[in-house]
Amino acid sequence: MANYRRGRINDEMQKELAMILREVKDPRVKDAFISITAVEATGDLKFAKVYYSAMLGDKKEVAKGLKSCAGYIRRELAQRLNLRMTPELSFYEDHSIEHGAKISKILEGIEISEPEEENDDE
Repeated sequence: MANYRRGRINDEMQKELAMILREVKDPRVKDAFISITAVEATGDLKFAKVYYSAMLGDKKEVAKGLKSCAGYIRRELAQRLNLRMTPELSFYEDHSIEHGAKISKILEGIEISEPEEENDDE
């Protein structure tokens, strides 16, 4: 399969998964404010890694909640996407949003001062 097609499928899966997670009734998932940061499907579309970031809640409980409702999410994804095979989903926590916020906070704390003019009276 061409890489551009897999990229389009990954993007479409990411959008659909974000909408499906809003409908999940499991309180571990529903109350955690989860955002899907990336999806990487294999070339044969049998497996997909879903990277997520959770803003609220216990990280371990969110992971358990996602694992427990993976079948429901996969079924909903199959109904919404017109693919021959729906990939098996595995969820991985993504720390990039937290890391970016930390870097942003550090950069905000840096004070930039004007360089002092040097007098060349030689």
